[in-house]
Amino acid sequence: MHDWDRDRWAAHADHMLAAVAPFASPGGALITLPGPTGANSREIAGLEGFARTFLLAGFRLAGERGADPHGYAERYAAGLATGTDPTSSERWVRLSEHGQAKVEAASIALVLDLTRPWLWDRLDPLVQEQVVDHLADAVGDDTYPRINWVWFRLVVQTFLRGVGGPHSLDEMRADLATHDTFARADGWMADGAERAFDHYNGWALHLYPTLWARMTGAADLAAGRRERDVATLDRFLADALALVGGDGSPLLQGRSLAYRFAAAAPFWVGAMAEVPSHPPGLLRSAASAVVGHFAAHGAPDDDGLLTLGWHRSWPRIAQAYSGSGSPYWASKGMLGLALPADHPVWTEPPAPLPVEQGDVLRTVAAPGWIVSGTRDDGVVRVVNHGTDHAVPGSRVGDSPLYARLGYSTATSPWLDDASWDSPAEQSVTLVDRAGRTTHRTGFETLRAPCLVDGVGVAASRARAHWLDPDPGQQDHGHGRRGTAVEAGLLTVVSLVRGPWEVRCVRVDEVARDAAPAALRVAGWPVVTGDDLTSTLTPLAGRWTASTVRRTGASPLGDVSRVPVLHAPVEAGTWLAVLLTLRRDVAGPEQAARLTTDGGDAVVRWPDGVGSRVPDTLALAGPDAARPRR
Repeated sequence: MHDWDRDRWAAHADHMLAAVAPFASPGGALITLPGPTGANSREIAGLEGFARTFLLAGFRLAGERGADPHGYAERYAAGLATGTDPTSSERWVRLSEHGQAKVEAASIALVLDLTRPWLWDRLDPLVQEQVVDHLADAVGDDTYPRINWVWFRLVVQTFLRGVGGPHSLDEMRADLATHDTFARADGWMADGAERAFDHYNGWALHLYPTLWARMTGAADLAAGRRERDVATLDRFLADALALVGGDGSPLLQGRSLAYRFAAAAPFWVGAMAEVPSHPPGLLRSAASAVVGHFAAHGAPDDDGLLTLGWHRSWPRIAQAYSGSGSPYWASKGMLGLALPADHPVWTEPPAPLPVEQGDVLRTVAAPGWIVSGTRDDGVVRVVNHGTDHAVPGSRVGDSPLYARLGYSTATSPWLDDASWDSPAEQSVTLVDRAGRTTHRTGFETLRAPCLVDGVGVAASRARAHWLDPDPGQQDHGHGRRGTAVEAGLLTVVSLVRGPWEVRCVRVDEVARDAAPAALRVAGWPVVTGDDLTSTLTPLAGRWTASTVRRTGASPLGDVSRVPVLHAPVEAGTWLAVLLTLRRDVAGPEQAARLTTDGGDAVVRWPDGVGSRVPDTLALAGPDAARPRR
């Protein structure tokens, strides 16, 4: 069980804020941290450094009800005055000049409202005018992407409304209406129109509604929404809690992973919103687990800084928009410090995570996931038949961050260039004569995740395609664009229990003139020296085994490997393999078996338990072939 008390959280925050202080500009407006700036300028990196650490300082100030022994209010007030002064050499890039300034403005506005009695109300009137003028660029600006960015415009205009500044109620209502279109099943939200499910659910799409509803300028707009927003957050948290590993690691899936322990944000938001189903002590334990995981693995680093990486510095994890100040969105994961010491989230006893209480097997409908966590090793795995950061029918490349068949809290997708262009790990592909593998993005979900006889079941079908990627693309997390070359139709069925997945695969048809050389199934990627076991065992079909090794592909270790099986391409024939991912804590296992009875799959698992899953292999109609025994 994980638990940091409030004093430890506060000390952690103060250490982080002290570490960034030497990187502030003379007037305090820019905090330009060492490291690459990505596609942005040093001015943007400095603005990010200010705005994102301002979040953390603001949480500290609010939670202490204005007590400020470290002088955070004075320090950041000076930066506000300098950054919004149009004549200053440190003046901030305006919202109308660069898109990233729109993002950072929301953090600044949020904290100014949260700390209003101790910061905004004490600013010189001239500085207040400068701040309003800087933020007013948001009004009438229709260039905000219709994804989580709608909250950046809404939060800024809500602050402006609360201080008597310019704003547009029509735009505010439009942004709320756009947010409502993101809603999917069970409290989940898609970040836009695509099947884009990731940590933005927690650190953006559920965080902002709760914080926004508490803003001065939101009272009337929020009144009719609060009950629904709390209910959807409450339901989402049931899944979010189950996705935290026993060691506190979040799921390594989705873009912006350099934000690290921002993944703890929804737990604090749940406490702030007083959700009914999850005790405050459990929510604090989950947040402590996540932040504690990174603290134990070198983030912040020895100098107290957050670098671009997962544990320690690993710049390849960044997207094109990531700069040296970007990782400080992790401050959202310390939102609990905005709650005072007498809040129940700090006074109630801790509670164990779901995976610490017992094995977890559940389905998550919106992203199409089967979640399997095992108490004995603390690993949480996700088998994915619904997420690809695209829409059905798309013919783009697979993003390793979204379109892989499996993710976990103990493994990372491979993120080297080769794995973006030719899927390597956690995939079912056709291979051409040159060794290129196909992509599945745009696939169709055939069977939504469900539980049958103690087994998680899901299925999808993809028009597999090779991709010749267009040159010079910036990485925003989704798959690469290019020229798609049709390869064939692949159906994949997953049966999941504990650390195992029985993966049934079939080539339904081969595209004209495609002539693939082999069918390829790849398992879980693990790093050399870890205590994880990743195996891929044939159950039905004629397979040839090998192992692929990569250097520099994973943020978890320099050298990593994945087990691979190849089989001849035989259209219409079901084949099957067993994937295993577990830590080296298990006892002896027996050989797994898969047989069929009509369209039913009958599995004998390695621990001796038997399962029958009706109609598993009848997804393509009455002519579906049976697996070979």
